[in-house]
Amino acid sequence: MTTDGAPATGLPMEVAAEGLPTRVRIHEVGPRDGLQNEQAVVPTEVKAEFIHRLAAAGLPVVEATSFVHPKWVPQLADAEQLFPMLGDLDPRQLPVLVPNERGLERALALGARRIAVFGSVTESFAKANLNRTVDESLAMFEPVVRRARDENMHVRGYLSMCFGDPWEGPVPIAQVVRVCRALLDLGCDELSLGDTIGAGTPGHVQHLLAALNEAGVPTTRLGVHFHDTYGQALANTFAALQHGVTTVDASAGGLGGCPYAKSATGNLATEDLVWMLHGLGIETGIDLGRLTEASEWLAGFLGRPSPSRTVRALSHKE
Repeated sequence: MTTDGAPATGLPMEVAAEGLPTRVRIHEVGPRDGLQNEQAVVPTEVKAEFIHRLAAAGLPVVEATSFVHPKWVPQLADAEQLFPMLGDLDPRQLPVLVPNERGLERALALGARRIAVFGSVTESFAKANLNRTVDESLAMFEPVVRRARDENMHVRGYLSMCFGDPWEGPVPIAQVVRVCRALLDLGCDELSLGDTIGAGTPGHVQHLLAALNEAGVPTTRLGVHFHDTYGQALANTFAALQHGVTTVDASAGGLGGCPYAKSATGNLATEDLVWMLHGLGIETGIDLGRLTEASEWLAGFLGRPSPSRTVRALSHKE
């Protein structure tokens, strides 16, 4: 230990727990989900440098941007300028969010190979985010997913409000299962279960995963996306790992929220997740030191400290 209590190596002691995966794929969402809520515009060059630093730290997947209309998410209006600046990276490492067929056309024109569609399991959030009902949004996604699959692209389906909704309250598990099943039937390769307002707890996580399995949705097609509003993100992640989930979304430095759900605070910090996984002896392929440096670099540009506890501990900052 150092004099301020931090481990001298900057790494946790590895003590494996039984019944957990040996390797986890972290789906980094910081450059897209993490930055979309920033009020001050982040220059395109800074975004590109951030993505390069994350890739250099070993993140296997870094969600780069979103091809939404600039009116809805002004922070991501530079997608056409940003994506070509990442040409030295494998496009299969750089998923992009597309809301509709026009967004897909823009992504295809730039050589994107992985896309994501962003849906909701609740009517209130579907209306707030997409100005459509849940079923209308699924109908909008159908030609997007079909065209993407015809182009041999990997397609991810995001599901928001899987564990609670700020307008509707607790969300019935059967409601979540129905929408998940529908997205898979459209042709999505994987689903990301979003706890958008951070209301989930470990038992809830495991019950939802079991219900999805019973409905014919295999765990191998599922990822989890937790927010830390009530301090439950790591506990919920551990519960998902116990169920066999091997894909976990996280945001470098704990950046992010949701512009359409004001009670949604930051995402699970990638550094906090990596610290836990490495302590459990689970492989990620990520260099925690370089990841921490990337988050510190961006925090310096944003002018505020990272909310990640691990970043603060390793950089010896309060």
